[in-house]
Amino acid sequence: MIEDATGLVTGWIRTEFGLDLARLDEVTHGADQRARLWLAHTADGTRYAVKLSGGGTPAGLVVTAHLAGQGVPGIPAPLRTRDGRLYGDREGHRLSVVPWVSDQRALDGPMTDAHWRAYGELLAAVHAVPVTDELLALLPPGGAAYPEIVATTRAMAERLRDPGAADPAGPSVAEMAAVWAASADWLSTLADGVERLATVQRDRPVVVCHGDPHLGNLLLGPQGQVWLIDWDDAVLAPPECDLMFVTDGVLAFAPITAEQRVAVLTGYGRADVDPARLAWFLAVRALDDLTDWTRQALDPDASAADRGRAARIVRGLVSPVGLVTLADAALRALDGSR
Repeated sequence: MIEDATGLVTGWIRTEFGLDLARLDEVTHGADQRARLWLAHTADGTRYAVKLSGGGTPAGLVVTAHLAGQGVPGIPAPLRTRDGRLYGDREGHRLSVVPWVSDQRALDGPMTDAHWRAYGELLAAVHAVPVTDELLALLPPGGAAYPEIVATTRAMAERLRDPGAADPAGPSVAEMAAVWAASADWLSTLADGVERLATVQRDRPVVVCHGDPHLGNLLLGPQGQVWLIDWDDAVLAPPECDLMFVTDGVLAFAPITAEQRVAVLTGYGRADVDPARLAWFLAVRALDDLTDWTRQALDPDASAADRGRAARIVRGLVSPVGLVTLADAALRALDGSR
């Protein structure tokens, strides 16, 4: 990522989008290590989210422009460049600008019943949008990387079986090895379940899914409005790909209560949730999150603060309300119903 980018970005925004920025403040929360985000101010007080992305694809920008064009509420549409594009190309990075709609993240709360219902209404509106040929060509299928995710999980488990031999100098290795050893039965259940249930994804029409609609990507307004942001992980998938975030919560530090679940599903409307698909998406996400955050906790080039944050997230994933636990319970319940 470009160092000391603030001055450069201000000039690029003027050239690409015709905006004169009075101030640019970097936003440091977020898990995307390939991107930088700023809160931009113009002289008249208008605010924008400015993002410089070094990885992935422009799919999120295309999707949000399409959804906003279809009248889906709660989708901040990206600004277009002077020549009509959704982003600028600068030194191998994508430069995009989106209206800054709210300072209040749902994670920071409080979310009212109106917010929860609006959250469900927004997901339903997204899922109801017709899938165009452009989206079919652009968006990946949800969960398609599951073979690699399972293989990476098993490789990490093998590495941590003998942490001293594998990486005696690595930070946090002993702690991560203990977490993985204590979770070995769960991880085996998840990996086997993902492989066994992969075929259940093939017989249902797909919809546009955000792919990561947790409360960290939801912003709140004062009258029950909500906005869903950060569409970089948008996919084509059965609705369960998104609905697992409202039926099971996913985030260990922000579990969803029964009352909140009722409110969001009331907003969503009829939801014919398939338990097998739901369990499959939960398990894929659990394995991916656990392996990736463990990798970050073991990264010798990361700062101690970043390694510590990653280790805390790993511990949360295997906690009683964590995603690994939720996915394991969903798979076992599914097996018990057969």
